[in-house]
Parts: sequence; structure tokens; C-alpha cells
Amino acid sequence: MNKFLLAFLLILICFDSSGQEEKNSDLISSVAEELADDESDPEAASVYSERLYDLIEKPVSINYADESEISRLFFLTDFQVKALADYIRSTGKIISIYEIATVPGFDRELARMISPFVSLDYEKIINSEPVRLRTNILTSFSARYPATETSSPGPPWKLLSRFKFTAGSISGALTAEKDAGEKLLSGRPPLPDFLSGSIAWTGKGIVRKLIAGDIGARLGMGTSINTGLRTGLSLTQPGYLSGGDEIKSYTSTDENIFFRGAAARFQIRKTCLSFLYSVNRIDATLDTAKNGSDLMIETFQRSGLHNTVSSLEKKDDVTEYCYILNASTDFKNFRTGFIWTGSRFSLPVSKTDPQTEDLFDFEGMVNIGATVYYKAIVGRMLFFGEGSSNLNRKFAAVQGVSFRPSDRLSMSLVYRNYDPGYTSFHGKGLFSSSSGENIRGIFGNFTFEAARHLFISSGCDLRFYPWLKYRCGAPSAAVTREVRIKYLPSDKLTFEAVINYRRSVLNRQDIYGIEKQENTGSRLIKGSIRYSPQENLTLVTRMDYKMAWPGGGHGMLLLQDMTYRLEKIPLSLWFRYCIFKTDSWDSRLYTYENDLLNSFSIPALSGEGNRTYLMVDWRPGKFCDLRIKFAITELLKDDGSTIKTEEFKFQARIWF
Repeated sequence: MNKFLLAFLLILICFDSSGQEEKNSDLISSVAEELADDESDPEAASVYSERLYDLIEKPVSINYADESEISRLFFLTDFQVKALADYIRSTGKIISIYEIATVPGFDRELARMISPFVSLDYEKIINSEPVRLRTNILTSFSARYPATETSSPGPPWKLLSRFKFTAGSISGALTAEKDAGEKLLSGRPPLPDFLSGSIAWTGKGIVRKLIAGDIGARLGMGTSINTGLRTGLSLTQPGYLSGGDEIKSYTSTDENIFFRGAAARFQIRKTCLSFLYSVNRIDATLDTAKNGSDLMIETFQRSGLHNTVSSLEKKDDVTEYCYILNASTDFKNFRTGFIWTGSRFSLPVSKTDPQTEDLFDFEGMVNIGATVYYKAIVGRMLFFGEGSSNLNRKFAAVQGVSFRPSDRLSMSLVYRNYDPGYTSFHGKGLFSSSSGENIRGIFGNFTFEAARHLFISSGCDLRFYPWLKYRCGAPSAAVTREVRIKYLPSDKLTFEAVINYRRSVLNRQDIYGIEKQENTGSRLIKGSIRYSPQENLTLVTRMDYKMAWPGGGHGMLLLQDMTYRLEKIPLSLWFRYCIFKTDSWDSRLYTYENDLLNSFSIPALSGEGNRTYLMVDWRPGKFCDLRIKFAITELLKDDGSTIKTEEFKFQARIWF
């Protein structure tokens, strides 16, 4: 505690100058921490953070007044996208970011939140302008001491390199990654463990887009096709609920969900047609059939890690052939679409020793699905829905409505039903589980501007699992509730409080014989104060308290953040000192950390100890950026000694 108070006092008396505050958004921290706490989908936080960093790298040009461009802000609702586009078309260019707060459906909090992701410059490319080549090269290195796995075949550090270019209507990307413990180069010819690339052409006529290489796609509300992020992940910041259609170059590092092939998108007036064909090798665990001769797929591996002998044996063991046909059309305030998908594997999927929970799992070599979706705006109400089915006649259905009774109040209600046995290998539907099946639920939330500068948001999600699920051997139910209160008396000062409640049913760990279930849950209370005494200095003080049951575990953390940007030299500093104490793993706490670009860090803090990090960003020139981060975590053992873990990260970025 004494160390914490000393660090806090040093921060309060430091630096005096006048620069611009380093742009950041509460969106990243609040939603990413919630995703990190979701054990069923640990990669969601990575995908979410990466998508937000993509927006920071290429901000949305909102003065286009084009709804497709504004909808890249995927956390806005359809109402907000349409209202912003209509406002710009009727009044002209937006001059200040806070002018957005006067648009119906927006407020000062939301305007401040989206500021890192938008550009007020009118950057539309005129056909008469010469084509200019723009290039962006990024390389990141990270290492941890002591290493978590000492028997891996490769060095214990991680290396990530990205290359992107644009030249008029042509763009391309190349991504190479080596995870900790993987070999730097392997195979014939020697290549990085993960290598991804694509090239795309964008047009304005009938042919709107052509892509070859690695492709990402999201169509409708994602129940059948969505290689990105599941929408509706946060109770009080639900995101772009009604979805949207996009097929784009794949630049993420999830090694098993993307498509590898070619895609095309056409538009004739208000009707769009999309086609995609993919042949991709993915990781899987193979076994022999009961006759002892034929190979089959036991399970698919999604981690993308190849740092052990067994994981290397599973790398690229199966070929997946996939095709997608999509057609959609727009009317005045109505959109409808149809999707036809098919997947075929080089080996059949089967279970050698099936368990009860595997009763509805997919088996065979071919999976074909059909989807119909719609979206309609009626006055202040937005209706949206989607229905999907596959060959075994299992269904996925989503129906939602969002409405604004007044400019200060917005509400949403969503019902979804994913049958046990509904299978979509590339789908992540609205409020689905990580497996995309076996869930029925209803979600509701509201956001209300209760008074000037005072915002209240609340949400509740009720879920029922009609069949067995991970760590629960019986049909069960769960509920999550959250209330968020934010007060912004001035641009320099923000107060925020969050109360979150979770309850679910899991198997009891101390039961022999027939498994029995028990209620488990947690209650989390968070409070934070953000203060910016100067434009180039921001201080954040935060306290979390968590109660978990059964067992009655408690957890608490107290942290102090400082962000400082020097005026005379292009240097930015981030500093954090955090102390924590938890009784068990169930009462662990998550804290989002500023990190390297296109990266994220959300450590799970458990036990008793402290965590400190310092990150420096330096721009030695107009076309170069260097970032270094050093973090130390100290854990107190029962005998009074400490365990220290050190992390080092370095990143270089060049653009021209």
C-alpha cells in the first residue's frame, strides 16, 4: 500500500506542459475485460481489440455521409448510423467532434467515445487524382521471463509482422506470426508457422470487389457466416446488433476460421450478389474408425498454437472446401437477404468414444446451410431478424427490435434460439455461445441520459441451455445483469461506476458417480475516476471488488494509471501501478492495459501481489513509430517469498 501511495503522489506532482492527450477509448477497456472473463470464447477479446485498432489505424471518414462508411463503427446502432448520415447530408460537413453530440441519438459521452475512430477530413478519392502507393509495415516482438513452457521446440518469444499497401483501388496485406514456443521457420520451403496474405480490388460499377488469398466475411447477423466478432457481447454496450454484410481481406491471426480462395461482390442498383470459394487446411485431431483402418476427424483444434509435439502433429491435417452464395436487396427502409453455404472435409467427422454431451455434435463430411435475414425501419423502431437451417433440420433464429421513445432514451430487445445440433463452422450469431449452438435466451437493455452529463445504462441477459454444455452435465439456465452509471461534469473529469451480476449452473467438483450441479456466480463492483488536469496528462484511479460463490471468495484491486504526452518531442508515456488480492481463481479480476498497436493485454490477476508496467511511444520521424513496454508481476507466496514475472515488448512501425 505504501508503494501505491508513493506512486500516486509522484504522478500528481509530475510534468507541466500543454500538448494533446493521447487518444484512447473506454470502449476497449470495458468490453475487452468482459470478453476476457468469458471462458467459453477466450479469443473474443483479441478479435475485438484488433478490430478497434484497425479503426484507429484507418479512421472512419464520417463526412462522406455514406452509411456503409459510417457503419464501420460497428458498435453504433442502425439508428445512429442513419441519423448521422442524414445530419451530414442536410447540414453539411461536421466541424467539431462534439457537434456529433447534437445529432439525434448521440450525446457528449458517445461523441467522446468515438473520437479516436473517426476523421473529420473529407478524404474521398477523386478519380482524376493520381494513384498513390501507401505502405504500412509493422513488426512486434514479445518475451516473458521465466518462460511458461520450457520443452517447446522453438524459442520462447513471439514475433508478429504485418505488411499492408494501398494503391488507388488495389490493396494487399501479408501477415506472419510465430507464437511463443513455435519454431521461427519450418517446413519445405521454410516458412513462419502462420503466413497469411491477400490482394483486393475495389470498384464503383457493377463489380464492387474482387479478393484473392485469405478472406474474412460477415453476412447478415452471422448465424451462418461470421469470421470476425460475435455482436451483442456487452450488456450495456451491445454493439451493432442488426448486423451488416462485408467480405474483406483477412488480416487477423486466428489460424483456423478464415477462408483461403477467391471472392467477388457485384451490385446492380440496390441488389448485391457475393460469391466465395475456399480451400483451406485446418488443424484437427485424427483417429482411426472402429474398423481400425479408416482415418476420421475426432475434434477440430482452434487454438492455432504449435509449440508441442502433439500440437505439431495436428497442424493442417484436414482440408476444408467451402463455398458461399449471398444475395441482398434494399428498398426504402427495408433490406432482405439470402445466404447459401456449403462445407466439405477431406475426412469424415466422427467420435470413437462419444459422451452424452456429444449427442448432437456434427458427424459426416458435408454440411450445407441456408439463411434468410431482414432489417426494417418503421419510424423510431428498427426490426431485424435472421433464420438459418442445415441438412439435419436444426435451426438458428434471431429476432430483435431497437427503438428510441425519445432522443434521451434508447432500448433494445433480442430473442435468439440456437437448436442443439445446429452446426455452422464459420458462424458466430448474435448472443450465441462460442460453439454457436444449444442456447435459447432473451436480452434487453436501455441507455438513458437521466440529467445533464449523467448517463445510466442497464442490461439483462436470460439464457437457457436445453442440452448439456461445457462443465455442466444437465440442462441449465444462466443470467447476467449489469448497471453502468457515468457522470461527466466537464471534459476533464469523468466518474464511472459499474455493478455486474452473473449466475450459472456448473457441475460440482467434489461429487463421485452421477454428476450433480450447483449454482455458481459472482458480483463485481467497479468504480473509476478519470482526471485530465492538462491536455497532455490523464490520470485514472480505479477500484474493483468481486464476490464469488460457492466458496465465498473475495477479490479486490486498486490501480493508478497515468498517460502523459510531451509537447516538444514526439514521446508518449503510459504508467500503471496495481495492487490486488483474491482468495481464489473464481474471484480473479481483469484489467485492460494499453499495449502495442494491433495487440492487447488483459491479464487475469489472482492471488496476492502487484503489477506494474511502463510503455513508451516515440516517433523519431513523420513515417516511423517505435513502442516499448516493460511489465513486472509480483506474487506473494504462503512462505512470504515472491514470484516475479517479467514481460518485454517491442514494436516498430513504418508507413510511407
